[in-house]
Amino acid sequence: AIDNLGVYPRPYNPEIPIWVGVGGTPNSVIRAATKGLPMALAIIGGMPERFTDFTDLYKETWKKAGHDESKLQLAINSHGYIADDSQKAADEFYGPYAYVMSKLGKERGWSSMDKQYFEYMRSPKGSLLVGSPQQVIDKILYEYELFGNTRFMLHISVGTLPHKNVMRAIELLGTVVAPAVKKALK
Repeated sequence: AIDNLGVYPRPYNPEIPIWVGVGGTPNSVIRAATKGLPMALAIIGGMPERFTDFTDLYKETWKKAGHDESKLQLAINSHGYIADDSQKAADEFYGPYAYVMSKLGKERGWSSMDKQYFEYMRSPKGSLLVGSPQQVIDKILYEYELFGNTRFMLHISVGTLPHKNVMRAIELLGTVVAPAVKKALK
């Protein structure tokens, strides 16, 4: 049991924020909104626009439950990778990503990842945020238009990417992508 044990490191806030992770189950969306909890929606395949039903349901249920709309928190979680140019990003990310997603797909009954589907998912309206900094900026802003999310999380280290590549992607996220997105949303 873990009752009466401390949590370390201690949270910065007086309360530990609890988010409900949702991957496509309406009941999870309803539960999060009814309880007034933030929702983190995982979009790891297909087209993001398919998920607007979930974010709309969350917002409607939140409102019906009588929660303060200004406290609604919605995160979009996506897989992605940023490199100095689009082709470099695709070339570096495809192999490790395809390996992991094919393995996961086998366990879940999905088809394996091939290059054609990878390119479809990294297209301007696809779920993968893989490309140049500008492509990733554009896609984050596109998803913001779709969902009105309050947070965005990019899962970069999907697969066995070399550490230096992950660090470069994080650098581009922090120095180019995030500032541009913040500026655009002001």
